Amino acid sequence: MGWILCVFMFLPSVCTSLDTLVPEESLSADQTLISSGGTFALGFFSPENSKKFFLGIWYNTIPKKPKVWVANRGSPLDSPGVLMLGADGNLVVLDGMTRKQVWSSNASIPASAMNATTAVLMDSGNLRLIFVQDVLWQSFHHPSDTLLPSMKLSLNKITGQQSRLNSWAALDDPQPGMFSVGIDPKVPLQLIIWKGNATYWRSAVQFGKEVKRYFRNQSGGFLSYNFDANEIDLTFGVSNSSLKPRVVLSPTGELNLQLWTEFDTIKTWSKAWEEPINKSCDKNSDPLSSQCKCLKGFRTELHKQSAQGDWPGGCVREKPLTCDKGEGFEKFEKMKLPDHAIILGNMSTSECESECLRNCSCTAYAYSNVIEGGTVKCLTWLDDLMDLVENHWLGQTMYIRVHRSDQTQTGSVGRSISESIRNFSLRGGKNDPELPLFSLRSIAAATNNFSEANKLGEGGFGPVYKGILIANEEVAIKRLSKKSGQGHQEFMNELKLIAKLQHTNLVRLLGCCIEDEEMMLIYEYMPNRSLDKFLFDSSEKTKLDWRTRFRILEGVAQGVLYIHKYSRLKIIHRDLKASNVLLDGTMKPKISDFGMAKIFGMDQTEANTNRVVGTFGYMSPEYALYGRFSEKLDVFSFGVLLLEIVSGKRNSAFHDSEDPLTLAGWACKLWQEGRGIEVIDESLRETCQLDEALRCIHVGLLCVQEAPADRPTMSSVICMMQSNEATSLPPFKEPAFLIHKSACAVGSSRQTPASFSNNELTVSLPEGR
Repeated sequence: MGWILCVFMFLPSVCTSLDTLVPEESLSADQTLISSGGTFALGFFSPENSKKFFLGIWYNTIPKKPKVWVANRGSPLDSPGVLMLGADGNLVVLDGMTRKQVWSSNASIPASAMNATTAVLMDSGNLRLIFVQDVLWQSFHHPSDTLLPSMKLSLNKITGQQSRLNSWAALDDPQPGMFSVGIDPKVPLQLIIWKGNATYWRSAVQFGKEVKRYFRNQSGGFLSYNFDANEIDLTFGVSNSSLKPRVVLSPTGELNLQLWTEFDTIKTWSKAWEEPINKSCDKNSDPLSSQCKCLKGFRTELHKQSAQGDWPGGCVREKPLTCDKGEGFEKFEKMKLPDHAIILGNMSTSECESECLRNCSCTAYAYSNVIEGGTVKCLTWLDDLMDLVENHWLGQTMYIRVHRSDQTQTGSVGRSISESIRNFSLRGGKNDPELPLFSLRSIAAATNNFSEANKLGEGGFGPVYKGILIANEEVAIKRLSKKSGQGHQEFMNELKLIAKLQHTNLVRLLGCCIEDEEMMLIYEYMPNRSLDKFLFDSSEKTKLDWRTRFRILEGVAQGVLYIHKYSRLKIIHRDLKASNVLLDGTMKPKISDFGMAKIFGMDQTEANTNRVVGTFGYMSPEYALYGRFSEKLDVFSFGVLLLEIVSGKRNSAFHDSEDPLTLAGWACKLWQEGRGIEVIDESLRETCQLDEALRCIHVGLLCVQEAPADRPTMSSVICMMQSNEATSLPPFKEPAFLIHKSACAVGSSRQTPASFSNNELTVSLPEGR
């Protein structure tokens, strides 16, 4: 047991221990138990912006002390309580004022163990109630919103009892929230996120006797299902022991894996994996039905509404099944199997097909290893196919029943889903497999025939209009101008890229319109429009206080990191700037305009182009001068944007300046003169968090260094922005595009003179200069 120091004031004695609480001792106020390795602490805390107190466990050495477990979630205290071992041997929390019990571990304690139990905080974060060598109760069996390695979600197959995660009510309120996650009692190798009692999201079904599935970012994290005759449980871990991982269910229903990483003096949480991210056409699942498509032989149930991007009824068959001998099955690869599967038993593939074909209600079947003994079994689905997702990372082969006229001409069932869905064609106007196609008539009606009153602005692509669809959904409609230098290539690029991206900091594409030589893209509507409308308008910039600006910077950085590292496609944006950062109703940033973006191979680090596109002032020198680009091009653009956000000044404002400096050069000069505070927008200097603002300036200057190798990656940028140690940041070299050498440089770097930048215009050059 751990070393104990007790101050005998009253009975029971008040005690501070490294890791152990014993009978007749208590823990109160600012006292804590510390695990033997110093990793975790147990004590009372009050969340930020709250006057309530809770008993909890938190990371002891990580800044802001992230909480991983809370005891009295349903019974918050008005003042710090007291933790002690009760007369029955259980851990109890008492109100510090009334001594009323508000929480108990409620373990079944043998009579011989009463008054002889001890509580130990393990270095895994597990709080154990022990009698001699027997563990009578442990917090790992009663999780809050966080799953730690070796902690488990469980389902007792006999009693139905479950161990689930339950979200906090809000970021600063540990009381039980509306979301929970656990193992599906109907399909035991499937995770479910519930919103209240309704299914909010479900994972792909896991098959096999012992299943380990690696997270899609290949971070080394894994989920592992284990089961016996009575119980199924799920645990997770990481193969890299130097990482501190946690899986958290957020108050808004996202389940994500976070890794605490430390390199040099940079320490931060990074999000390695998150669900839900997939969309579907589950008509009973509102949060998952915002982007849909129908498979061959199916159409939207309500055609007029689907033309407006609203899919309330999911997909129905174009031709009803008649249960005749001409019906057959189409093969679809990599499908997230639908909900409500029925296991028919151990049979061959042909037997499984025949069994489904014999039943007129059977709409699909699959053939997989299932849990009972690991044998091959036949899975079938009756009537509607719910929550069907294609190209899923854990997808499997399934066979969907189709009308005889919808079967392939060859009669083969081996045609993949990519072949069975109609391809998108600009000339033919056929439907894109990822997006609904809007009619020109519906778009004209939504925008009041493209009236000036509905016009939101205009960019290189063309004008953007606000539209209101039949279901009162507000959208933004980008209409290709016939005078635009952009055209089919940029339009197709936007369709191909952003339709495949799902991230909270990327604008969502809802559909497109291609009709009568019109080309339009339909996006979610951002009520606060673009960042530049606030940032560079003296009457509007007061709405951007420091906290808002910092959140915008964090959001943009997370969005860029996603397209560089975590999306299905590795993408270089190539036109990151203030006017391409849109703001929703809560001022959350969303990166837009992927018409200039470029797909990279996952292992590719650099490419050359003969067509330089983007915006002067945000272009890195190696790209503007020689057409060479990489992730470091977006890092450079982010650095310029960061300095604009902190300073409130346009980079182009220095174009007519007598002092031949860019925004970065001006900021660097002030920094080296010890006047870095003057870079901060004057309206913020008295109210901002000064060390945070100065750290951001330093990060921005690191991003705009001339040599790509000198610039950090976006993951490093996020780490440095969130670091609490301003002095830990590395020195920077001279920013790019300085006409004259200056005393600004700290170290040396190759210098290439260049002309001033103008960041008001998006350009396309036929070849690198």
